[in-house]
Amino acid sequence: MQRGSDRLSVHRDEEMKHELQGLLRSGHPTRTEEWHDPEPTADDDPRIAGGPVAPGGSGASMEAVRLELARLLGRSSFPADAAGLARALRRKHAPDALADAVERLPRRERFATVQELAEALTRRSGGSGAR
Repeated sequence: MQRGSDRLSVHRDEEMKHELQGLLRSGHPTRTEEWHDPEPTADDDPRIAGGPVAPGGSGASMEAVRLELARLLGRSSFPADAAGLARALRRKHAPDALADAVERLPRRERFATVQELAEALTRRSGGSGAR
């Protein structure tokens, strides 16, 4: 017996289960309309879609690290030292690997822009630097 907290009737619930069976069994969308499906990533998209970007990670170029830092920090975080930037990254719920890498930078060094920070991170992690 239902208590009235469900928004759907038993019949509608069974109908929805039947509609989803194809998707659940096949593991891919079964619709013919393409506009329902998510768009795949482009070849020139940054590797952010593959997981968190961290200096020294596989495929983490200086450009991808700079883009992730700019997305998280913004202009208002600069100029600052490594400890202040690491705190700002943690407040913005940045990936731990990225915040840890910023914390490991020399404490006395100050960064005026996200470009300087990205260069320092990729230089320390053995990245390729600017291309």
